[in-house]
Amino acid sequence: MKIKNIIITFVSAIAILFSTSVVSIAKVVGDKIILGAAISLTGKYSSNGVHTQNGYNMAVDRINEMGGVKVGGKTYKFDIIYYDDESNPKRAAQLAERLISQDGVEFMLGPYSSGLTKAIAPVTEKYGVPMVEANGASRSLFTKGYKYLFAVLAPANLYLDVAIRTAVELNGGKGVRIAQAFEQDAFSQDVRLGILDAAKETGSKIIIDDKLPKELNDMAATLAKVKATKPDVLVVSGHTKGALTAIRQIAEMKVDVPMLAMTHCDAAKLSKQHGKNSQYALCASQWHKTLTYKDDFFKDGMTYAADFEKLFGYDPPYQSAESSAALLVFKDAFERANTFDQKKVRDALAATNMQTFYGNIKFAEGGQNVDKPMVLFQVMCDDAGKCENKVVAPLKWASAELIHPIPKWSER
Repeated sequence: MKIKNIIITFVSAIAILFSTSVVSIAKVVGDKIILGAAISLTGKYSSNGVHTQNGYNMAVDRINEMGGVKVGGKTYKFDIIYYDDESNPKRAAQLAERLISQDGVEFMLGPYSSGLTKAIAPVTEKYGVPMVEANGASRSLFTKGYKYLFAVLAPANLYLDVAIRTAVELNGGKGVRIAQAFEQDAFSQDVRLGILDAAKETGSKIIIDDKLPKELNDMAATLAKVKATKPDVLVVSGHTKGALTAIRQIAEMKVDVPMLAMTHCDAAKLSKQHGKNSQYALCASQWHKTLTYKDDFFKDGMTYAADFEKLFGYDPPYQSAESSAALLVFKDAFERANTFDQKKVRDALAATNMQTFYGNIKFAEGGQNVDKPMVLFQVMCDDAGKCENKVVAPLKWASAELIHPIPKWSER
């Protein structure tokens, strides 16, 4: 695999030296289509920032190897200028300005996280720079009237909607009693709003509605309430640290709940720290490798996962898969627009209707993908304590049968 430009490439130097003609030079240099990206390579989002960058790089190499991008009768290859946003929204916005006004980038890829995407979106919108992003799911991103923002992932309010609807279905169509605890960030609050909507629509009742502490290291007070009130579903959204805290304390306190549904809970990370205690957790995911979507570049999820692991040495999380899908969307839009005119590319993006290995992609007026459902996987472990993700909902995509209710601790 080719080594990507991590901080700054020769393109920046060209853009600065020839600032009077930066617009005509920087978007295409020779046979290269230059994209810009501020990515969290350090700071609290660095692990997922690296997953995002790996997904981008894998797709760039695959597209380039398979004939590149054809525009105006010529063939072009993708290249990316990266900067480290240090997981800092203010820094991300500054780097977006730099990429556009100094480096001359006219097409952007998104950062990791809703917060950083929120920081960058006003900048790209101001300059009329189309941005395809893969890791900002906050619903508020799609209610601002942005015309140049396009997200390949489902919005945050849909992350755990499927968990509530599945619980209701398993309860014979009758509403269920829900306990929930959320981090106070934009993403988790959007997840919460989605649960409130699902509860209202299904006749379910929220009986615990708690905030997770800022440091995400103790939810004992919430779990004590869960033990006392015995809800049908416990929902937790606190990114990876919140999920790890939930598993640890549920096991320590021997909290019995029929269904546990969380965001950002990967079987490998959970089982590495908590072994079989992580079993039965339901995890919201944008993608899983066993899904049967297909495209011409990565074939299907299983093929993508195998190729990704050969390159990077680990099984791809959904953050990598959706990042790769963003490049497929850009290629498709450039070729349908048959030009590098930003407004025409923007219009082509708005008209996207395609299937990728990651899922179907079709954008609503606000820029969110409205054609791909979330999935739930369940953490399942063998006798040796090795755990893996199995897709259990929606039922038409399921590769395994949902274990429900979760066995009581006294029965494990």
